Amino acid sequence: MTRYKIGLIVGSLRKESVNRKIALSVAEFASHKLDCEIIEIGDLPLYNEDDDANPPTVYSRFREQVAAVDGILFLTPEYNRSVSGAIKNALDVGSRPYGHSVWDKKPAAIISASPSPIGAFGANHHLRQSCVFLNMPLMQQPEAYLGQVTADKFDASGRLLDGPLKDVVTGIANAFASWVDLIEHGKRQIAEDAAHAGRT
Repeated sequence: MTRYKIGLIVGSLRKESVNRKIALSVAEFASHKLDCEIIEIGDLPLYNEDDDANPPTVYSRFREQVAAVDGILFLTPEYNRSVSGAIKNALDVGSRPYGHSVWDKKPAAIISASPSPIGAFGANHHLRQSCVFLNMPLMQQPEAYLGQVTADKFDASGRLLDGPLKDVVTGIANAFASWVDLIEHGKRQIAEDAAHAGRT
């Protein structure tokens, strides 16, 4: 399997966010298949279309980072049955200027984690709706609503301890690696078919 570069987008800005810790764990568990890095979103000003002609430097940095990766893994908490303002703003910044979205055709998956039993189900599906509109091929299975995720599930370095949650996250990480490979293989095949058709 080809190695892929994956951007991790964490919707919580808290230093001790369980979603950030899940992101760090994914990066470790999938390191034999994926090169993962967190793309920070906390410093992005609120998107303003007036800035399109002269975007803030952090907009350009963020768009370049997203454009450079092969896939995106979103990790989202749930705020008021939806995603955080930070992650929605990141989607808006990356989707503009109109017609130049850096999200287009990026294979993606969503993990939502929360101390609550329902695992941020509402945020997961709100985010999924936005990603579908942004033309991101989303991994359908396994679904990843991680409930009752609390600080005691992690070691001092912020990585998941051995147990059922670690097993689930490891399975998701491996499934996402296969998903990205499937989508990227399909893109290459389409490009090859188009090039062949152009020669005949």
